Amino acid sequence: MNNISSRVIRILLVDDHALFRESLGRLLAAEADFELVGHCDSVEGALQMIAQCVVDVVLLDFDLGQRDGGDFVSAAVEHDFTGKILLVTAGLKDHDAADLIRRGISGIFMKHSSPSLLVTAIRDVMAGKTWFDQPLLQKAIATHALPDSPATRFTDRERQVLHYVLEGLANKEIASKLDVSESSVKSTLQQLFNKAGVRTRGQLVRVALEQYRHEF
Repeated sequence: MNNISSRVIRILLVDDHALFRESLGRLLAAEADFELVGHCDSVEGALQMIAQCVVDVVLLDFDLGQRDGGDFVSAAVEHDFTGKILLVTAGLKDHDAADLIRRGISGIFMKHSSPSLLVTAIRDVMAGKTWFDQPLLQKAIATHALPDSPATRFTDRERQVLHYVLEGLANKEIASKLDVSESSVKSTLQQLFNKAGVRTRGQLVRVALEQYRHEF
């Protein structure tokens, strides 16, 4: 078992395709540190589940028939849901991706990717990292960022670290890329948090998308 997490990760699967839910459910059941607490095919069903069960991660499809994943994200915030939301989708428009990132989801995973990669993505978001499909993220940043904010300017090192955060790299991986210590990366990351007024990687990605496109 991967040692990123020492406890069971409780997962809710929301997708309107029964065959996909069943297949993914079998994949999740094979992981000793995963527990599928439920699955459903609608926003309403998902909201009922998070009200009844303790859920750490919601694996959320975007296209849910008459409603979409964005409706669940909005309603989950209103219901004070504190778990992670990882979008698992076959496709997404740039403006929808930008909107969901602004709302604070932990990642976007494309269904054409390998199942083993999804297992890694789940563990990564539970470890506090983000997992965004890079081509989709870069398009969202390039075409849907808000106007540049002149109030904050990052150093060259901060821009480098921010770039790798957007790629979803862990502190150790960033340190290796920059040939610096992991503690140095942590210090730079804290500086980024302070300047952007955030506390987590996910929030940093959202703020970068909204305000700091010019920094990377």
